[in-house]
Amino acid sequence: MTEPRPPIGLDKAPLASAQDVWVTADIRRGHLRLRTLIRVRWMMIFGEVLLLAGLALGLNHQAPFGGCALVILAVAFVNITTARIWPRNKILNDEEAVAQLSFDVVQISCLMALIGGSGNPFVIGLAAPVTLAAASLPLRPLVIVTSLAALCVILLAFLALPYPGVPLDLFDLHGESSGNPMLTLEYRLTASAAIVAGITLVAGIVRQSVVEAARMALALDVTRSVLAREQKLSALGTLAAAAAHELGTPLATISIVAKELAREAPNAAVREDADLLIAQAERCRDILKRLAAMPDEAADEVHDRLSLRQLVQEVIEPHANTSGDVRVEAIVTGAKGAAAPAIRRLPEITHAFNSFVENAVDFAKSEILVSARFDADCITIEVRDDGAGFAPEILAKLGEPYITSRPGAEGSRTGHPGMGLGFFISKTLLERTGAVVTYSNAKPRGALVSAKWKRAALEVA
Repeated sequence: MTEPRPPIGLDKAPLASAQDVWVTADIRRGHLRLRTLIRVRWMMIFGEVLLLAGLALGLNHQAPFGGCALVILAVAFVNITTARIWPRNKILNDEEAVAQLSFDVVQISCLMALIGGSGNPFVIGLAAPVTLAAASLPLRPLVIVTSLAALCVILLAFLALPYPGVPLDLFDLHGESSGNPMLTLEYRLTASAAIVAGITLVAGIVRQSVVEAARMALALDVTRSVLAREQKLSALGTLAAAAAHELGTPLATISIVAKELAREAPNAAVREDADLLIAQAERCRDILKRLAAMPDEAADEVHDRLSLRQLVQEVIEPHANTSGDVRVEAIVTGAKGAAAPAIRRLPEITHAFNSFVENAVDFAKSEILVSARFDADCITIEVRDDGAGFAPEILAKLGEPYITSRPGAEGSRTGHPGMGLGFFISKTLLERTGAVVTYSNAKPRGALVSAKWKRAALEVA
């Protein structure tokens, strides 16, 4: 008969799902709001108007301002029409977003073609729609918009009017005119290459930042769920104690009335029913006593406070029989003259170290040691195994979400493939309690995870 696998928790996933964390994540779906697009467009239009005003009034340059005005009016018309056709809270799908941002790329390119092309430093404005795509669209639409922008920048090196105020002969294809050599074809091609590189770099940086932010947000959501679950479980004891206290009085009343009925019963049948009521009331009181027994103690010892030895025993207990190949042990030591602390019960600590031990079970060779140390100032809890230790590439990123080298469920002693969230969740929970969490490879071998607190952060006064 096959033994059932351990349940999969919030930070676990079936093996198929573990292959790609982002199958259902928001980063694979575009989330460009129409409101955002319209606002960014008005900002671009305002900047283009300022640019033309500066050329005409500030620098007194001659340029085809009529054509430039038509280009700006065209994008303004499209922006107003778009705002009227669709509700502003609409989220554009990928095709709509690509079409809208591609229009912006073409519009900016047309304007730049009239006032210098790639020789105009304001051609960097093409980075605006590309950056918006990087911040709000999946990878494929981003590549389309970026490629279009790069193509337009290259074309602007060939198909553009001269920069306003610069004679046409400065754009001699071979750079042989007696004018300024900085606006030769070579210069314009070099400027185009620099602009393409800059736009691509900006898009890559924004994209990476968005991906990391999405990953972190998803992992923090899981962490909050885990903490809420642990806090609810911890609160069940108090709830049971309150229920036992509240139900004790009506049960006592029922018992008294039943005894009176039994004493004054007119016949045997009524007496038998009254005795049954008494027996069932006593049974209920026994059940409530059992429910109240642990919570009553918890008010002072279990739920409010516990010793370090009790804590490490609770940590290793779920894993004592996980695998016959690995022995899990606990030890508590203290500095000479330092009193053993009574610490607050915090579900964050229990959950975190349960996760550390569970992870160690999969990688240990034969032994896991959970040790707690204390002195006059600090409390330290460590989990150490005798396995191969952390791989260098894992150790460098450990504590970040979705970093894991745990084997699949079939090769795991615990049956959990994991998603690389366990260490992230545990580290986050422990740091919320004031711990300093460190990871390292122990000597001569094995992995070591340690959390250190100031005594004041945990100790019960």
